[in-house]
Amino acid sequence: MRQLIGVIILLCIAASGVSVQAENLRILGEDDVFVATLPSGEELSITRQMTSCAKNKGWLQPLVPEPGIVPVTEIEVLNAINDPAFTLVDMRTEDWFSDATIPGAVNIPYTEVAMRMDELGCLKGAAGWDCTGAVNVVGFCNGPVCPQSPTAMRAMIRDGFPADKIYYYRGGMLDWDALGLTTVEGDF
Repeated sequence: MRQLIGVIILLCIAASGVSVQAENLRILGEDDVFVATLPSGEELSITRQMTSCAKNKGWLQPLVPEPGIVPVTEIEVLNAINDPAFTLVDMRTEDWFSDATIPGAVNIPYTEVAMRMDELGCLKGAAGWDCTGAVNVVGFCNGPVCPQSPTAMRAMIRDGFPADKIYYYRGGMLDWDALGLTTVEGDF
């Protein structure tokens, strides 16, 4: 039945003269094609296209954005919500945060985190940040192709935040939503 509906939709689009062309999205860095060489020697181009599931236009982020950062899954995020030793930080911009976020998260946008490390246990001094009292931070953004939280984490480390106190939830809101986990409107 699903195939029949798909065929009917394609026929309607073709009959109306509207051309459908999928938008190629970035995969790694600026590249929107990844060429894989199969064991047979055949080369295969892997692309990423905008679909109803591919909601984000970023590019694939590494599981560990910088050495020392600890990757976490939903289980660790759930546990961090109730653990006072952790601060759950939504590193997306305010508009994303206000729409929906993980319960218990605070919003420190990726563009502001290096200026707001005092909220994460660091002290600002004449020589820069002293992060000896830094809290454990679970940071996230929109998901595996979102560069916002990795960018923020790199800035934090650059300015003195200990990498081993940063926990990266790469799955972010995309995976959280896909798993049907509860979200709340962001509260400022």
